[in-house]
Amino acid sequence: MGMKCLVGFILWTIVSTGFVWAQEPQNPLTLEESIKIVMERSLTLHSAAMGVVGSEFRRKEAVTNFLPLWTGEYGWTRSSQPQVLGTQSVLSVKPGPGGTVSVSSGITPDKDIYNFNTTVSQPLYTGGLNLANYRTAKLGVDLSKETLETAKRDLVLQVRVGYLIIVRAEKFLFVAQQQVKQFEAQLEVTKAFFEVGIVPKNDVLLAEVNLANAKQSLVKAENDLATAKASFNILLRREINTPFEVVDILEYKAFPLTYQDSLGESMRQRPEITTAQLNIDQAKEGVKIARSGFFPTISLLGGYNRSSDDFDLSGGENFRDNWAIQAFATFTLWNWGNTAFKVGENKVKVTQAEDAKGQVIDSITLEVRNDYLNMQVAEKNIRVAEKAVEQAEENLRMNEERYKYQVATQTDVVNAVTLLAQARVNYYGALSDFNVAKAQLERSMGRMYP
Repeated sequence: MGMKCLVGFILWTIVSTGFVWAQEPQNPLTLEESIKIVMERSLTLHSAAMGVVGSEFRRKEAVTNFLPLWTGEYGWTRSSQPQVLGTQSVLSVKPGPGGTVSVSSGITPDKDIYNFNTTVSQPLYTGGLNLANYRTAKLGVDLSKETLETAKRDLVLQVRVGYLIIVRAEKFLFVAQQQVKQFEAQLEVTKAFFEVGIVPKNDVLLAEVNLANAKQSLVKAENDLATAKASFNILLRREINTPFEVVDILEYKAFPLTYQDSLGESMRQRPEITTAQLNIDQAKEGVKIARSGFFPTISLLGGYNRSSDDFDLSGGENFRDNWAIQAFATFTLWNWGNTAFKVGENKVKVTQAEDAKGQVIDSITLEVRNDYLNMQVAEKNIRVAEKAVEQAEENLRMNEERYKYQVATQTDVVNAVTLLAQARVNYYGALSDFNVAKAQLERSMGRMYP
């Protein structure tokens, strides 16, 4: 009996402790933690990082073009007639009168011949082809790195905007909850007045309708928040229904830079501009690759050959080996202008890359300008909306007091509550728009966060 009680006590302790743990509030997810999570889990960043690895392999591959190439070949040949790989004369003298002298080969022909060849070739001069190929591959590594940096900045912006959308949705939910509470309080006051005969039944019905409408708005606000959190979980590559809370980061802090300073920083830090310049450099290397066809190629070749009628090539009666060293200079005397046409085509690509860089700069200039203006508009709206909230709060207070003394009507109170809710929505919307525009401006300037 005592053992059963002990086991029961232990189980109760475990269950109750787990219940307490389950009730403990989780720490809110900060923006910095969100960015760290997405950096670790994003498939976009993983793919871009793999692009850097692949580019590095291509660079190493280009290095091998400068190094000697060693090849080997082993073969077997069977002929219908016996083959002789070499000759060896043997003198035979027959003694006695009328003796004769004969010469015969000391090597026995064989139908099966085994052959081994090995060659080492070293390019000495390729008209700049190998060097240009290497530089192109090295620029490809730099391009992949800039692509990775661009992906990081885009992803950070997505996280910042998604986080701000959640905070704004929470603010809108708060406004909807306050509106419901105000209409509930108004309904109680109206019912009290109706019970003493001060207001007609119609005022009570109107208050109930307004409360029902407010509750519908509350349901929509709750759904908007749930949708925003689900989207954020997908962005962070977590289970879509993972519960979490966020930190209220909606604040107004004036941006310290002017438009010209912001534009200048974007020209220095945007990875897209660096990418455009690297594309130009790669196109110029393409011209050098095409132009290498005008020059000769010089190579040094060393080879060794061994043939035998033994499969292991260790010797035998029918045996031969040989080595040779050769130097080659290869010229293209005439190819109907093929090389010149390739050079012309690649020069056109250089011009196109330069034009593309100009378009990137123009696009970034416009982007910075629009983001800066949007931030200024939101900044002005914050001041206007903040003042409107103060006025709407005072208007509601006055109308509620007047309604209590039956100086104002039910409609006056409803309008005051609606105006206050709208003023608060406008304020939080402007504050959110300012922070989003600020985040977009910092992205257009090429900044990371924080």
